Amino acid sequence: MTIPLSIQETKKGEAICPYCGVGCRLLMESADGELIRVKGVADAPANLGGICAKGATLPEVIRTPDRLTQPHVRPARSKEPRPMKWADALGWTAARFREIVERHGPDAVAFYGSGQLDSEASYLAVKLFKGSIGTNNTDSNSRLCMASAVTGYQTSLGADGPPCCYADIDLSDCLVVWGSNMADAFPVTFNRMKARLKAKPGVELIVVDPRRTNTANYATLYVPVAPGGDIPLMNAVGRLLLERGAVDHDFVAAHTEGFAVYRDFLLHADWKELVSAAGVPEALIGALADRLARSRALLTFYCQGLNQSTVGMWKNNSIINLHLLTGQIGKPGAGPFSLTGQPNAMGGRETGLLAQALPGYRFSADPGHRAEVEAYWRRPAGTISTRPGLTAVEMSRALEAGRLKAIWIAATNPTVSLPDLHQVRRALSGAELIVVQDPYHPTETTQFADVLLPVAQWAEKTGTMTSSERLVSFSEQVVEPPGTALPDWQILARFGQAMGFSGFQFEDAGAVWDEFTGLTAGRPCDMAGMTSERLRRERHLRWPCPSVDHPGTERLYLDRKFPTSSGRARFHARLHRPPRETTDHEFPLILTTGRLYAHWHTLTRTGKSPKLLRLEPSAFVEVHPDDAAEVGLTAGQAAELSSRRGLIRLPVKINARLPRGVVFVPFHWGDQQGENVAANYLTNPAIGRIAKQPEFKYCAVRLGPAPEAPGPAAT
Repeated sequence: MTIPLSIQETKKGEAICPYCGVGCRLLMESADGELIRVKGVADAPANLGGICAKGATLPEVIRTPDRLTQPHVRPARSKEPRPMKWADALGWTAARFREIVERHGPDAVAFYGSGQLDSEASYLAVKLFKGSIGTNNTDSNSRLCMASAVTGYQTSLGADGPPCCYADIDLSDCLVVWGSNMADAFPVTFNRMKARLKAKPGVELIVVDPRRTNTANYATLYVPVAPGGDIPLMNAVGRLLLERGAVDHDFVAAHTEGFAVYRDFLLHADWKELVSAAGVPEALIGALADRLARSRALLTFYCQGLNQSTVGMWKNNSIINLHLLTGQIGKPGAGPFSLTGQPNAMGGRETGLLAQALPGYRFSADPGHRAEVEAYWRRPAGTISTRPGLTAVEMSRALEAGRLKAIWIAATNPTVSLPDLHQVRRALSGAELIVVQDPYHPTETTQFADVLLPVAQWAEKTGTMTSSERLVSFSEQVVEPPGTALPDWQILARFGQAMGFSGFQFEDAGAVWDEFTGLTAGRPCDMAGMTSERLRRERHLRWPCPSVDHPGTERLYLDRKFPTSSGRARFHARLHRPPRETTDHEFPLILTTGRLYAHWHTLTRTGKSPKLLRLEPSAFVEVHPDDAAEVGLTAGQAAELSSRRGLIRLPVKINARLPRGVVFVPFHWGDQQGENVAANYLTNPAIGRIAKQPEFKYCAVRLGPAPEAPGPAAT
């Protein structure tokens, strides 16, 4: 008998959407223990009641037949995983970890997490591996999307963190979207941008991107920069701003350093070389510079088009240079605003999950920072290693080389998301121990696991996340997790206890949060005033928030003081460096990858939604009509796309808005959806020297018709 909804047990709560970094607050409603609907919260600062198709379909994907409901352990690689109780599974795993550390040292193990983890879980992973095991080998898949933005802010402004907030959209008269298909990847924020354009005619929207994306459809000026041509274009614009007297000399003199070197670098650069490398006509560069020069409040959004490059940090420095040059920072409606790809990528940066970091925007290379954290954790001096931690791609290389023996993977799917997937699969196949902490099984990654640990999802737990605008938000629980699944933080706390370490006994997530925020006191990301009790009551606050009576900080640097040794922001003269891999006669085309509106990351959630799959059912390769004709391809035909690392076979979509010589493949699909469809079998694993972010946006490929499948053998 169906129980009328009106008399079922219902429950409501608010949580942060588990998809992108916009940080939409959703009102969740459950009935009889099942999530039945979600909608945007009207007064939420991030989304103002808005919601995208992915968020709206969340009830379809939370309780699915492939949910992992109890721990499993594979006693040997030749055996099938078998169910275990939590105490037994964690005890078995702890024994293996101790054995590996005793034989090979602490740097033989690693933790690879993601911006899906709440801050409580990220913090405990750092405390466990860096503060107890004694290795800096923790990293996040934020390395694949945000590492260049992190190091760009640090080197230019003195600390990580965007100085702006979404409310600046409503105050800006010149909005720039550089290297992001914001309409598809961050639709709720882009809808706010569209509303600004409609309400205030005359506001500029400038889109800079090699692809004429859905975002560019709304542009008042579209600039088709050449793939890899961002730095020369920024340098050319900077030179024109200098020549046209658009420099805020008072701001530059009082609040920056390095200007003279930057100015001379631009004025002595070869103009024709800048224009050629940018791939943009001179008149269009001039139009871009004119619009920046006359803007009162310049707000620049940027994302993977700048970040996913071996010179991604330099690209971030270069976009910040333009804001420093014009004084367009530290005031309402203006500033350089990096968009975050995951719901808590910012939180992972704050907790120290990235390989080089420690909690509270500290660094493991700094002796003073190590001593501060050791004292706070009551660990002996020297517990935190002085050796640099391995980053995402480095972990994969170290696994294959045998230097890394064990890896704990949480809330991410690296056998779809990392570059050069053939290498990744070899690396995981040779590891001694793989622990995977995930809500679902099988995924492309869980199939490699020796230990499977079932995780409570976003609506099934409480937790804290930080959005792109530094907004720290508390999420409520409205349904119970399936089986014996546990929140990520609780799994890590129990494992710490199984390893025999002190400091891992917590009553609830709030106790973890309150311990973590103590490490942020006095730091650039000060959250000391955001107690767990206050966040539960007020729901969200922006850092810095140094005391419990502080309202939080909407915008950074309004006082024009920057967290550098001099208190000044820094100009950096950055040369153009071409992508690490170039085209040639054998691989004459450029492959770039990206997101689609209907899907998110590796389809682990969105691939379970019938509504979203109807919008985008399968992978494809977009090709310019002339490039397709040159190799004899037509729309819908199966194409073979190959690079120096592998090949994939996908149907062709003809797109005349692509530049000649560039093809596009969405990166969402993996081996679960079909053989030879994952874009990252092709992509280049080259990484930058400092940010160590892979060059996903540019690799050389060859395109042609896929060979026909052989028919039945003749008899």
